[in-house]
Amino acid sequence: MSRIGNKVITIPAGVEVNIADNFATVKGPKGELKQQFDKEITFNIEGNEITVVRPSDSKRHRTIHGTTRAILANMVEGVSTGFKKELELIGVGYRAQMQGKKLVLSVGYSHPVEFEEIDGIKLGVEGNTKVSIEGINKEVVGQYAAKVRAVRPPEPYKGKGIRYVGEYVRRKEGKTGK
Repeated sequence: MSRIGNKVITIPAGVEVNIADNFATVKGPKGELKQQFDKEITFNIEGNEITVVRPSDSKRHRTIHGTTRAILANMVEGVSTGFKKELELIGVGYRAQMQGKKLVLSVGYSHPVEFEEIDGIKLGVEGNTKVSIEGINKEVVGQYAAKVRAVRPPEPYKGKGIRYVGEYVRRKEGKTGK
């Protein structure tokens, strides 16, 4: 039995949810998100609560039940509060800076690495070593953060690289002398 799919989604004040023909439109103070869902899943909206219902206990319906509920809940949360991923640069000479709408990273390559700000994403730099990525779509924010992190992932010997704030990097011992 799905635990996540059975949870009720509470709609906060200021958020408007419309679901017609399994096409959901969620509007809130931060923006608007749209998503097409599977035709067999049904949604019950009562007051300020949404319940996601599956037609049967077949394997296919069980697999999409929790996913559908999680995506809709993330849409509601995104338009009301938004999502934020923070990255930190660790290493001598590693730094980040904003040049207009571009994020410019100096992470030990012979050239700086540049990232353009895309629709739905807001980039920010705190100090020289912290990068924040904000947006209303959880999938887009996470994918963009993963793309920035992939420029120089943390290495296990010295721990240098780009990592999420709070991420634990397992360290290795390295060579041992005689």
